[in-house]
Amino acid sequence: MSGVQSRRVAIDALTRIDQSGAYANLLVPEMLASSSLEERDRRFVTEVVYGTTRMRRACDALVEPFLLRAVDPVVRSALRAGAYQLHFMEVPAHAAVSATVGAVPKRARGFVNAILRRVADQGQLSDDPAIRMSYPDWIVGLLEHDLAPLGPATAHEALARMNQPASVTVRADGYRQDVGSQLVSQLVTETGVIVDLCAAPGGKATALAGPGRFVVAADVRARRVELMQENIRSTGAVDVVPMVSDGCGPGLKAGCADAVLVDAPCSGLGALRRRPDARWRIDEEAIARLTALQVALLSSATQLVRPGGQVVYSVCTLTAAETLDVDAAVAAEGALVPDEVASFSAPWVPWGRGGLLLPQTADTDGMAALVYRREHG
Repeated sequence: MSGVQSRRVAIDALTRIDQSGAYANLLVPEMLASSSLEERDRRFVTEVVYGTTRMRRACDALVEPFLLRAVDPVVRSALRAGAYQLHFMEVPAHAAVSATVGAVPKRARGFVNAILRRVADQGQLSDDPAIRMSYPDWIVGLLEHDLAPLGPATAHEALARMNQPASVTVRADGYRQDVGSQLVSQLVTETGVIVDLCAAPGGKATALAGPGRFVVAADVRARRVELMQENIRSTGAVDVVPMVSDGCGPGLKAGCADAVLVDAPCSGLGALRRRPDARWRIDEEAIARLTALQVALLSSATQLVRPGGQVVYSVCTLTAAETLDVDAAVAAEGALVPDEVASFSAPWVPWGRGGLLLPQTADTDGMAALVYRREHG
């Protein structure tokens, strides 16, 4: 019975994610909190919902050859969840099929049973990497093109690693943060006044806190600043002051900072392992809009930092537009120059005038960073 109930919760979640645009990382904990499922079943629901959402395209490819008509959203979610159990979780066919069938409305049980049994017996995935790894074509094509200088297999290795669960890393102060983000924080080497322009939820800002530093942690969204305040309290980072402020016009005095961190909004195409539905939400056209914002934030940072001060730019993406092209715009402006003492040693790999972290290299989110100094004069 618990197997049927856990699948019913998973199918409900998948339908709400698909039809209502719910976020998996917010919806699943909420649904589990209101359920009576045991811990083992809760883990199962989480795996099925996250995994099916992540591998949605592959699951559809397993099911589609056997469909002769359109199906309603609940049946579609059930077929996807069943296909995921059969192909990716390797749940025994009798258990995956019977429990999934039991979780759908009676009117659909015969149909779902027939389709999933055919998937179990005959289902095969295409060799097309976008289908096999379950990404939109444009993401695969873009990263194949942009990461080609690092080797022909680099993009596919990164995409494959982002289909695996993210590792959990806890800092000494108790904050859970990916190692890649911690490595970005370490690129800020100045003491004095440090401004984090896009700081929420506060992971990097609290990591920057320490002797000889006063950190101003800004974010444009008030609710996110409230979350940042909670994280500042929990980590004990007493020298971090949060504020609601637009990074493109933060309202701070020109030249007030010894260093500015611009951890900019981005496409997130290096951190897809953490957000199972993100690959289906981002659109290719958004990258151009984000790149314009990233350049504007760096222009703002240039005004805030003192002559000779440091500006660190980071994004959790792997696209050339949000890294190399942004750096080209900075170079054209001429006010910021590469920090000659910045170190991009392993696991960083050289990337233009900065560095890149690949998910497959050190089990981190994919990150890119550039480290500058403001010219004197």
